[in-house]
Amino acid sequence: MASLSHTMRQLARRAPPAQTRAQCCRAFSSAPPLQSGHNKWSKIKHEKAAADLKISRQRSFFVRNLAVLSKQLGVDSPQLIELIARAKKAGVPKDKIEAAVARGQGRSPEGLVLESVVYEAVVPPRATALIVDCQTSNRLRALQDIAAVIKKAGGAPGSAKFFFNRQGRVVFETGDSGLDPDSIMDEAIEAGAEEIETDGEGNIVVATPPTGTAQVSQAISEKYGLKVLSSKIVWAANKDTEVKLDSSPQLIDFTQLLETLNDMGDVHAVYANITQGNMSDEEWARIAENIEF
Repeated sequence: MASLSHTMRQLARRAPPAQTRAQCCRAFSSAPPLQSGHNKWSKIKHEKAAADLKISRQRSFFVRNLAVLSKQLGVDSPQLIELIARAKKAGVPKDKIEAAVARGQGRSPEGLVLESVVYEAVVPPRATALIVDCQTSNRLRALQDIAAVIKKAGGAPGSAKFFFNRQGRVVFETGDSGLDPDSIMDEAIEAGAEEIETDGEGNIVVATPPTGTAQVSQAISEKYGLKVLSSKIVWAANKDTEVKLDSSPQLIDFTQLLETLNDMGDVHAVYANITQGNMSDEEWARIAENIEF
C-alpha cells in the first residue's frame, strides 16, 4: 500500500500544470475553414463558364447567319456587310468570318467548290433523331468523319427526315419599333407567311414555305423598316414527334456530341427533334447553342 502511495505522489509531481493542460486541449488552428474560398472559386468558375457560353453562342449566331445572308442576298448586300461589321465588333475571328461568307457562296476559303451533304442518324438518349447539314469539298471524308463521331456517341445512321419538315424562317429585330406579330400579320400572310411568333429576345420569327423565304424577308423589312437578323431554310422538327429530354448521364454525352459536331469544319447546322424536359435552364442553354430550331 505504501508502495502504491509513493507511485501516485511521483505521478502527481510529473503531471503538467493545470494551465498547460488547458492549452493542450486547444484546437491546432483557429483559421477559418476552407469552404469559403472553395465557394468563391466555384462561383468564379461558374461565372467564367457562363461568359464562355455567351461568347460561343454569339459567335455561332454570326457564323451561321453570315453564311445564310451570303447565300441568299450575295456578298455585296447591305445586310451582309452590316452583319460582317457586327461580327468583327463582337470579336469573331477574321478567318471564321471569311469562311462563313465563302461557304454561303458555295466554296471553301481556298476557293474549292462545296457540295451540300445531309447525314441522318438516331442517337441516345431516347432514340433522338438528328440531321447534320454539311457543306464540304470532300463528300466521302465528311460522311466518314461524321459517322465516326456518331458511332462513338452510341448512335447509328438512320432515317430522320420523317421527324422534320423543310421550312423557311425569317427573324426580324423589333428594337424600339413597338411592333409585334399582330402588327405585321396581314402583310406577312399576304407575302406567304405560315406562322408568326416571338423568340426569347423579343424578335419576330416568321415561318414560311421554303420557296417564299426571300419574298417574306423583303416584304416585311421594306414595309416596316425592320432589320433582318436571319433568313434561311431549316429542318423544323414536327411538334407531335418531339422527344422530351431530362437530366441524365446520357444527356451529358448527347451535349458533348452536339458540341463535337459543331466544331467540325464541314458542319453547317445540326437539327434534333427535342424539347426541354426535366433539366436545368443552364443544361438546356448548352444544348440549344449547338442545334438549330
